[in-house]
Amino acid sequence: DQNQNQNEARERMISQEKIQKIESMANEVALREGVQLYDVEFVSGSILRIYIDKEGGVRIEDCANVSRAMNLLLDVEDPVPGGRYHLEVSSPGLERLLKKNWHFEKAVGHKIWVRTSQTFGSLGAQGNEFKMAKQVSKKLVGVTPEGVCLQLGETEDLVVPFSVIERAQMLFEFDGQKNLKKSNESKKIKKKNKKTEQTEQTEQTENGEV
Repeated sequence: DQNQNQNEARERMISQEKIQKIESMANEVALREGVQLYDVEFVSGSILRIYIDKEGGVRIEDCANVSRAMNLLLDVEDPVPGGRYHLEVSSPGLERLLKKNWHFEKAVGHKIWVRTSQTFGSLGAQGNEFKMAKQVSKKLVGVTPEGVCLQLGETEDLVVPFSVIERAQMLFEFDGQKNLKKSNESKKIKKKNKKTEQTEQTEQTENGEV
């Protein structure tokens, strides 16, 4: 069992080294193509995913250019000898994962979801609803060298150390209620206008006007 655990640990270490090498290659390609490398990951050991970002949004052409350049570079460098995998290049999306410090820095001011290895109560949260909670969806108000600062309430902020964050991602906020309210108000106005038009037409007909 000990030998098996050592072999698994060695495989994980090698995989991490390979990912770091691929990440370096992908960063070089991204800079050349005018985009920013966001993240690199292996999925199920057979899919290599490269996420790129760009001010104004990533276009299909950006993904195609990075994919083409990466395929050429991977064939030459062969960072995973004998490895067979499928390359995918895409945008990280609106609800992107937050892994690196700069990911969190770019998400400041937005609502994020965070899952931790410890309860928020043990981290210093005061609200009863956070005492035993290990995941929350709150506004990210700041980033420090030690962790991220979440706004738990109107008068309570909490710094969550990076060391206890198991997973985090951005949340796409759509103000549906506000838009729905505006839509309903618009419909009411249209109905009112329609009723007014019908009333005016009736009055005109009664008065002999056409």
